[in-house]
Amino acid sequence: MCLLISTAATAESAGEKKRVVVIGGGVAGSVVAKSLQFCADVVLIDEKEYFEIPWGSLRAMVEPSFAERSVINHSDYLPNVRIVASTAANITEREVLTTDGHLLVYEYLVIATGHKEALPKTRAERLSHYEAEFVKINSAKSVLIVGGGPTGVELAGEIATDFPEKKVILVHRGSRLLEFIGLKASQKALDWFISKKVEVILDETINLNTISDPIIQTPSGEIITADCHFVCTGKPTGSSWLRGTIVQNNLDMQGRLMVDENLRVRGHKNIFAVGDITNIKEIKQGYLAQRHAEVTAKNLKLLLMGGNESKMATYKPGLDIALVSLGRNEGVAQFPLLTISGCIPGMIKSGDLYVGKTRKHLGLKP
Repeated sequence: MCLLISTAATAESAGEKKRVVVIGGGVAGSVVAKSLQFCADVVLIDEKEYFEIPWGSLRAMVEPSFAERSVINHSDYLPNVRIVASTAANITEREVLTTDGHLLVYEYLVIATGHKEALPKTRAERLSHYEAEFVKINSAKSVLIVGGGPTGVELAGEIATDFPEKKVILVHRGSRLLEFIGLKASQKALDWFISKKVEVILDETINLNTISDPIIQTPSGEIITADCHFVCTGKPTGSSWLRGTIVQNNLDMQGRLMVDENLRVRGHKNIFAVGDITNIKEIKQGYLAQRHAEVTAKNLKLLLMGGNESKMATYKPGLDIALVSLGRNEGVAQFPLLTISGCIPGMIKSGDLYVGKTRKHLGLKP
């Protein structure tokens, strides 16, 4: 393989900024890159050329124009960052090798590869994808959603709200919806679906290898009829590429990177990990990934300025707080001592889905 070695990173010459390589341009990686772009030589490696606000993706399926604000080219908010549109293949103590042959030397590395998901490479392709998904939903009389986690629940809520005339069927292999949070929140979500005439089938699976519209048979023999379907099951952790690298022994049984209180990969002083790829015991949510990024950026700024490691910020796991939108106006919220549903959670999240706030955080117009 031909290696394209970055001449800007071959040595730390006098006056040159230190190199920080960020792998992954999702919720956490984007914040780290933005925070450091004017105090370090930052390179962002991401297989796609854009950042997508994940909590806006399901709204974009029923309202494609929503994606105009939620899908953002990296270059729009990272004017001082080099974007390498590729995927990382290997890392050593000082270098990152990409699948297309770029060899990037670094002083500090941030791993933020979250979950593995096949996405279009360009923003234009992503917007076209949402247009196609909308056409599929709009032309269907019945829609099957496989998976009763937050993604499946929120998509079912979006469709049930915007297309109340359509038959929506939600199939989940678990005994309750939203198993990542408490029983009360699960029941409130189920009650909402019942009120919207959404058919919820629990303790049932769908063979994804043989699924074919419009007649779908479950392993138990139940027949489901749907004009189209969407699979909203969990995505694998984006860490398979790390096996065989210098951090392979830092992966736990779930494929998550073990980090210390400063969010450094254990045993590696110059390698950090942020977001869902970490083994931190907390609900995996976007706003917590952003908190990881903020702590990491603060620590990297300290180290880049030659500060004492003893002054590094520590990360404390987040509380079990969750907000799940149910269409445009309602939702279910779980707080440490309270679980509520209806318009109040909807006012907190469901209207704009935090897209305006996230854009503002990136330095863009809401």
